[in-house]
Amino acid sequence: MTAIGSLNEKPLHAALKEWYRRDGDLVEEPVSGFVVDLVRDGELIEIQTRGFSAIRRKMDVLLDPHSVRLVYPIAVSKWIVKRDNTGAEVSRKRSPKRGIAADLCAELVSFPSLLSHPHFTIEVAFIEEEEVWRPDQKGWRRSGFVIEERRLVQVVETVEFNSPADLLRLLPPGLPDPFDTAELADGLGRSRHLAREVAYCLRVSGAVQTAGRDRRGVLYRVPAP
Repeated sequence: MTAIGSLNEKPLHAALKEWYRRDGDLVEEPVSGFVVDLVRDGELIEIQTRGFSAIRRKMDVLLDPHSVRLVYPIAVSKWIVKRDNTGAEVSRKRSPKRGIAADLCAELVSFPSLLSHPHFTIEVAFIEEEEVWRPDQKGWRRSGFVIEERRLVQVVETVEFNSPADLLRLLPPGLPDPFDTAELADGLGRSRHLAREVAYCLRVSGAVQTAGRDRRGVLYRVPAP
């Protein structure tokens, strides 16, 4: 049976599961050979803090006979907390990075077509979190530190995506018609790489259509109602 298991559960996952839990929910319930975080009135609630590719088979098995709500947290505010080798806090500062809804597509690229499934809902939980760093000489990307864990401070709001059309809310206002991923990146204030992931998710899910190419690449268009 496939499960995270409470002994291996990370603090952010555990805190979100507790935030979502309601009286009467079944917790870590076996379903079709998998363990599901919460079961509420027949709906399966699965919390995934990263790595949608790791649960692709789980979604394939569970979706046809069940309604599944996949919860994904995006940090709109983050504190970087550095600890020394004894675990004592040595610094705390707010990260300048702020997550946006389009960041969902960095994971959704694993199965964007699932939003067409009538039993599938993605719920983005916009959160404030702490990211705890500890010393590690191999942690060259963070000047000798690695991320030890993520901790929930609070859930700010939640947003549901129930269909491909809902993904159109990820598009920034003022895009030309048609648009390319360079224009999408500018509108989002994000990298061209993320813009390509957003465009891919919208195209594969059917939310947008391709409309030819220009010298900068593929053009995309929102289909007429």
